[in-house]
Amino acid sequence: MRSVVQRVSSASVHVEGSRAAGIGPGLLVLLGVRRGDTQKDLEWMAQKVLNLRIFDDAQGAMNLSVLDIQGELLVVSQFTLLADSRKGRRPSYIDAAAPQEARVLYESFCDRLALAGRPVRQGVFQAMMQVALVNDGPVTILLDSERTF
Repeated sequence: MRSVVQRVSSASVHVEGSRAAGIGPGLLVLLGVRRGDTQKDLEWMAQKVLNLRIFDDAQGAMNLSVLDIQGELLVVSQFTLLADSRKGRRPSYIDAAAPQEARVLYESFCDRLALAGRPVRQGVFQAMMQVALVNDGPVTILLDSERTF
């Protein structure tokens, strides 16, 4: 499982010209589900996202998590995060999970985040989406349940 986590002042998702979801201060999480990902990957990713200390404390140091600031989360499925672009000019998506498998883990991931008591909004799975955000910082973190960057 791979994600791009962005600290945002606000973020929203539009599908076919209509706003599907939006949040205020918190995290935009772009989530890619890999073939063979398990509940263990999901749990690792959820815990990491919820507890990343990337929000400023009163002294301006990044010491607070989305839980600490009582922020919101917007999760958008993005299979292209699993692209392999080492060869040629056209990325391969062979490592991405099949849509049926990915949907189950994506929805379970969102459910797991919601258990922490913070609002979780979602993009529309398999839809062509327009994602808008105000990246606060900017702060952008790459996470991968198989390796660290």
